[in-house]
Amino acid sequence: MTAPIRFGYGTNGFGDHPLEDALAVLADLGYEGVGLTLDPRHLDPFADDLPRRLDRLAARLDRLGLAVVVETGGRYVLDPWRKHQPVLMSAEGAERRVDLLLRAVRIAAHLGAESVSFWSGAAPADTPRQVVWDRLLSGCATVVEAAAEAGVTLGFEPEPGMFVDTLDAYDELLRRLGGPDPLGLTLDIGHCRCLEPQPVADCVRRCAGRLVNVQIEDMRRGTHEHLEFGGGEIDFPPVLAALAGTGYRGLVSVELPRHSHAAPEVARRSLDFLRTAESHTRATARGAAA
Repeated sequence: MTAPIRFGYGTNGFGDHPLEDALAVLADLGYEGVGLTLDPRHLDPFADDLPRRLDRLAARLDRLGLAVVVETGGRYVLDPWRKHQPVLMSAEGAERRVDLLLRAVRIAAHLGAESVSFWSGAAPADTPRQVVWDRLLSGCATVVEAAAEAGVTLGFEPEPGMFVDTLDAYDELLRRLGGPDPLGLTLDIGHCRCLEPQPVADCVRRCAGRLVNVQIEDMRRGTHEHLEFGGGEIDFPPVLAALAGTGYRGLVSVELPRHSHAAPEVARRSLDFLRTAESHTRATARGAAA
């Protein structure tokens, strides 16, 4: 019998709560970890008193028994006018994205985080593909080197609408970088349903060797909209069975960034759904083994 899956919840789904309150709610509900998005609302990576804040946060996470993954997808962290800008491939400002990711690595080391998750961003318009690749590889190499020195694991996330959007594109990035050990994969289960041609459970098994972080929500084919469980097209027991079968032991964190208006109840419903799906998975496995 495999160990129970460790479920977490993304703090970007608690945008109307102070971070301390969000953590308390999630711990009270029974979550075992959080995907902590760096942003001015919860943890500002550019705060002057960041070391003091991190000391306090590390102590609180420990008291609550919450593991943590550092997420770097805050919408307006670097530019108040442009969502997710600049990116690693930007002609101007790419160094600011690299700086944010280096800060994330240091924050992760301070907190003892399980990984740092990041993505490529969208390719700048009217930019030759090779130039986009060159800029992305340069930025990633800098971050990978810093992560290796700090003993931090990175999880690169393929994201719909971005330059690296699929598992094939992630494999190409990994190949071009030379397959560095610190660079694992953040797999978003909904994104698999949205874009990947194979069944979601097969996506999980395909990337088992690089999997360091999992985000989970429901989604429909071809539409990048994070939905509550039951609102999309994913059959979750086979997905959870595939995760268990790979031996994955990291967090599986609910990713519902547009549900802050009802965060506690959405988080409660989400955990109930996932626990029921996991129980169904285990019952099916016991029946097959009998």
